[in-house]
Amino acid sequence: MIQLSKAANQAKTKWNYANYAQIKVYVTPEVASAFKAVCAAAGVSMNSRLSQFIADYSNAQTKKKPEKATDYISNNRKRRKRHEELVGELMWLRDAQECANDNVHENFRNTENYEAAVERVAKMDEAIEILGDIY
Repeated sequence: MIQLSKAANQAKTKWNYANYAQIKVYVTPEVASAFKAVCAAAGVSMNSRLSQFIADYSNAQTKKKPEKATDYISNNRKRRKRHEELVGELMWLRDAQECANDNVHENFRNTENYEAAVERVAKMDEAIEILGDIY
């Protein structure tokens, strides 16, 4: 890991303060731990995943330069890395659906919508298993 000098760290902090807005969120320790683990498994930072979620959710356009399709074709390592990222995102989505299912009140657990949500988790588990066998 690269160690920044105190001056460089202060400059970065000043720049971040001028160019970004900080958002705080409170979650249970279990949710925080699970999110940290899923992000680590996917090889993405928690900040980048949350930032992308916020941008997607608010229909904001990010300034990220789109990758060219040929970048994935260039070598197996790049294709495998992208594959792992996508599987990690699917795992994150499955975990989010599972968490939502767990939070459904008992009165609503016998509904068609709840059964469909449980089935979605099962299908995502199958997809993750199948995709996991590719590389």
